[in-house]
Amino acid sequence: MSRLAEHFRRGSSFVWLSGTLLAFCLAMILGLVGYLAAKGMGYFWPLPLVQVQTTSGPVLGEITGQEAARAEETAKLQFHVGNRDVFGQDFRWIPTAGLPAAEYPKDAVLIERLEYGPFIGRITSLSHEGQVVAAGPTALPEALNHLAEAGRLRRHIHAVEKGDVGDLNQRMERLRLARRKLEANSDAAGLQKLDAKVAELQTAYDQLQTSLEQSRTQAKAWTLALQAADGQTKDCPLGSIVRVIPANDMTFFSKLGVYLSRLWEFVADDPRESNTEGGIFPAIFGTVMMVLVMSVLVVPLGVITALYLREYAKQGWLVRAVRVAVNNLAGVPSIVFGVFGLGFFVYGVGGGIDKLFFPESLPSPTYGTGGILWASLTLALLTVPVVVVATEEALGAVARSQREASLAMGATKWQTLWNVVIPSATPGILTGLILAIARGAGEVAPLMLTGVVKLAPAMPLDGTFPFFHLDRKFMHLGFHIYDVGFQSPNSEAAKPMVFMTAFLLLVVVVVLNLFALNLRRKLRARLGGSTF
Repeated sequence: MSRLAEHFRRGSSFVWLSGTLLAFCLAMILGLVGYLAAKGMGYFWPLPLVQVQTTSGPVLGEITGQEAARAEETAKLQFHVGNRDVFGQDFRWIPTAGLPAAEYPKDAVLIERLEYGPFIGRITSLSHEGQVVAAGPTALPEALNHLAEAGRLRRHIHAVEKGDVGDLNQRMERLRLARRKLEANSDAAGLQKLDAKVAELQTAYDQLQTSLEQSRTQAKAWTLALQAADGQTKDCPLGSIVRVIPANDMTFFSKLGVYLSRLWEFVADDPRESNTEGGIFPAIFGTVMMVLVMSVLVVPLGVITALYLREYAKQGWLVRAVRVAVNNLAGVPSIVFGVFGLGFFVYGVGGGIDKLFFPESLPSPTYGTGGILWASLTLALLTVPVVVVATEEALGAVARSQREASLAMGATKWQTLWNVVIPSATPGILTGLILAIARGAGEVAPLMLTGVVKLAPAMPLDGTFPFFHLDRKFMHLGFHIYDVGFQSPNSEAAKPMVFMTAFLLLVVVVVLNLFALNLRRKLRARLGGSTF
């Protein structure tokens, strides 16, 4: 008994228990990340196209799931048949009872399109301006030869629409607002000059539209005649096709090329088809920019608050009450911050800015609606308690001897704080920032009220003056997960996107935290390895 009592007195059992629980938590975290990665990353690998004969006709598609037999039902296979514009649905469940042997036709292809999802079937012919160029087995290689040129033409059209045409639309909108202001001031000379600028922009706009129409006509010149497994046919312009995948006639390296192409498209392209296809680059960009703006706002606010509470405020019941209030803010539900941000920042501050600086835009709001600035400010208020507490702890960890030495040399209190205390406490302040980033990057509820949208037509940062548009709405990875997973009209097709977006959100948070951690490590090394 004495040995057991000594064992508990030393706390060895609690050390082992803590280590076991820590290992269990790490295993759960790694398991969750691994599960998300496996379910998401596997989505981009091209699956074989399987054809089976059922009582209702042939079915051709990818096997994407299975369901075990139950008491009253046989086992089933889930086929991704595509062809939404032909069949009306992307997925079908096929009972395996009495199902003949599966076939893997070499001429079957999966065609990824800009609209209506993928088409799974066969290519019967390739036409150019209504004239058949290739038919039968020769149609596929001929189509692949012209697909790259059609893709370049499509990307050119998209770039002109988003770049030149978008820039002209913004400039014409600014002139329209300037015209309203001049009309209110009865400035006839200014109106005449403005009309000349509008006419010049309209001419440039008409020229761009003429060029775009020519490009769109070229994109529709090449047409593929497609046939589904049940014999239904469909014509598809080559310019609306992203890629053609003969899944049953590909080597490992060609499949790897398709995998990497799909992965790059997911990371670097814009979404399409109600966010269930394409990429999520605007959501990645919006998430990172929102976190950076939030960080720029929350650090000064939190540090100044902590400096006042720790160094200047007279310690008493009022300061203790303020500290209790700051700590309690960390437990307030995030949706409450969203309601406050909507009422105070959006309607209050933003509405006042519109009345003072953008009266010509009213009743259409400029800052009196959700935007990345108000979302960042709301999240800054949400995470400021973390920064305040971490900064106070870091300030308190600075050795008293350093303060006294600075004061003894004749420095004022502010000089001591600025040159001695704050630099020494900077690693601790960065610890608070790291915790704030981890908290703010994954929040969704406040953003739904203060600026995040399903699809943003323009990003907050672009090449148009003033380049950084704080009033614009933005996309966010967390909201993208909610939208695709729970608001999508095609939930089965959206499942892989949910897993991959969740995994990518974790990656973004880890990268941002690693950047802050590396900065803190360098500061610690420069300051002599401080322990806070």
